[in-house]
Amino acid sequence: MPISSASSMLRQRLVGALRIRGGASTTGSSRWTSPGHEERPKGYLFNRTPLPPGQSRKWEDWELPCYITSFLTIVILGVGLNAKPDLTIETWAHQKALERLQLEASSSSESSESD
Repeated sequence: MPISSASSMLRQRLVGALRIRGGASTTGSSRWTSPGHEERPKGYLFNRTPLPPGQSRKWEDWELPCYITSFLTIVILGVGLNAKPDLTIETWAHQKALERLQLEASSSSESSESD
């Protein structure tokens, strides 16, 4: 019984909040499913009509900084990720094993020289 009353209370609060904030209404269609103001789509990419022949498209204000930043990000990440140090446990263990082998080799050569 307490679960059903809690769920009904929650449902009432959510429905009230949607009405206050302009959410989905129970009557009519919402703004996301409405047909729009155009009679039919134009059929072009981003709804832009093609330019006349011989005319080039002008860049918008945001395009050059966005392209430069994207290119620099790719270059910095490419160089940075390739130049990062190898900090894996396998590499560390391999280096420790080589150090131990060198230590054993040097101690065995010292012991053979002292004999």
